[in-house]
Amino acid sequence: MTTRRKFLQQTALAGAGLFVSAPSLANIFSPNSNLHVVIMGAGLAGLSAAYKLKQKGFKVTVLESQKRVGGRVFSHNIQPDLVIELGGEWVGNSHTRLQELCGEFNLELENNQFDTHLIYKDEYFPAGKWNYSENWNKKFDQIIKEYENFSDADKLALDQYDWWRFLINKGCEGRDLDIRELLDSTDFGESIRHVSAFAALAEYAESSEKNEMDLKIKGGNKMLAEKLADAIGRENILFDHKVSRVKQTDKVSVVCTNGKSFTADKVVCALPTFAMSKIDWQPGLPENKAKAIQELQYARINKRAILFNERFWKVENFDLITDEMPHYFYHATKNQKAKEGVLISYTIGEKAAVAANRTHDRYQKELETTLSPHFGKLDHLVKDQLNYYWGADERTMGAYALYGIGQWFTVKPILAEPFEHIHFAGEHIADWQGFMEGAINTGEDAADAIG
Repeated sequence: MTTRRKFLQQTALAGAGLFVSAPSLANIFSPNSNLHVVIMGAGLAGLSAAYKLKQKGFKVTVLESQKRVGGRVFSHNIQPDLVIELGGEWVGNSHTRLQELCGEFNLELENNQFDTHLIYKDEYFPAGKWNYSENWNKKFDQIIKEYENFSDADKLALDQYDWWRFLINKGCEGRDLDIRELLDSTDFGESIRHVSAFAALAEYAESSEKNEMDLKIKGGNKMLAEKLADAIGRENILFDHKVSRVKQTDKVSVVCTNGKSFTADKVVCALPTFAMSKIDWQPGLPENKAKAIQELQYARINKRAILFNERFWKVENFDLITDEMPHYFYHATKNQKAKEGVLISYTIGEKAAVAANRTHDRYQKELETTLSPHFGKLDHLVKDQLNYYWGADERTMGAYALYGIGQWFTVKPILAEPFEHIHFAGEHIADWQGFMEGAINTGEDAADAIG
């Protein structure tokens, strides 16, 4: 089967030289040269690029606007002995590069799979006690099988309309369609009416059984970012350095808002598109790239962590999808030994903005409305709440990239194109969006393109 990565490579080579760049430094200089590369952003994409470049012998400087490494990998100790993820959550069974790095740094991966419970039209269904209709299950199995034989033209055609329309056209309706909207919108961070049908179908056809929601790094996903930072050398990572201007001549001048400037032979831009749009590029970015940066949307996701005095949900592998405002809950402290536990209430799209503005008291009442009819009174068990709304994050204005109708084969390859001395990385140009693996892959790809 031709995967998304292979298909993108094929179409890129066939289409106006989309991935054709200037000769790499490896053609001119030895890999152990001391050429200087500035990396913009200390998320996993930037750290992965810096780590690989340093291994090749390059001098690297990583510029980060925040006071920490990790970017959208944002582990947080809600209690001294309980760590949760306010950002990137899952490692998939097929995420081989991330797993290799964990092995290299002696980081342990733990099972983070869930069996999903359902609340639909005020009725509660435990895990294993609900499903799609038999008719739709058969149809969807057939759709997945047919994907293996899709031609390039079929895939391009799929990108021209949304996933909701695709499902409707295939006979998904009623309760089946409602539940697909709930579950699939959780994956993409917005309604399935906004997602490219190709982006959705390819992900479901190529991913693991649990849609890559399989594993997590013991101690917090930030452990990988910290290990990469140590390997790069902490002295090479500069915090509170927000890039304001990038000027290219025979070399690249990178200027930060704090007045510091750096001269480099090459640059890796590992920033989300919103941050890129705030930089003064000299010369200006190509018109098609500047337009693509403005067009790409990021998913609005709100994570509200609720710390309970006891784990009333009883089973460690608990998650719950609902047709009510909280939308989705999952056990965020699975495998962590304690009486207390955390459910993260995860909301997407327009729901996320509403949830973000709720006071703790108001949100607790909504939790009671949704959960208490099925799990009993819970207000006395709530110990604390913590909220993070990615839709208002000043660096990203969203959690991860969302490719809409007609964007996968147009906007995405343009965003990946190098521009003179600058190479680009980030989950937004990865094979799949929203995963740490994609950030790592693109960072390493940028490093390889340099030398």
